[in-house]
Amino acid sequence: MSLNHSPETHSKLIARIPQVTGRDIPEWFTAIENGPSFTRCEERSSWLAEEHNLSHGYAAALVREHERARRARHY
Repeated sequence: MSLNHSPETHSKLIARIPQVTGRDIPEWFTAIENGPSFTRCEERSSWLAEEHNLSHGYAAALVREHERARRARHY
């Protein structure tokens, strides 16, 4: 499974997540942060998809967005 959607697809997935899941992005970031500490993004997205009944596309987009936000906090 690839975590690399095109920038356009990624933006569309992220924009739809609150509507599709009923949870805002910060809530999902908290779920990721409180979840198991996997080292690989693929492991985190698989866990997120299975644990929260998300499609792998949405899970991968959330993990990728979380990584972007996490990196931005450290700069």
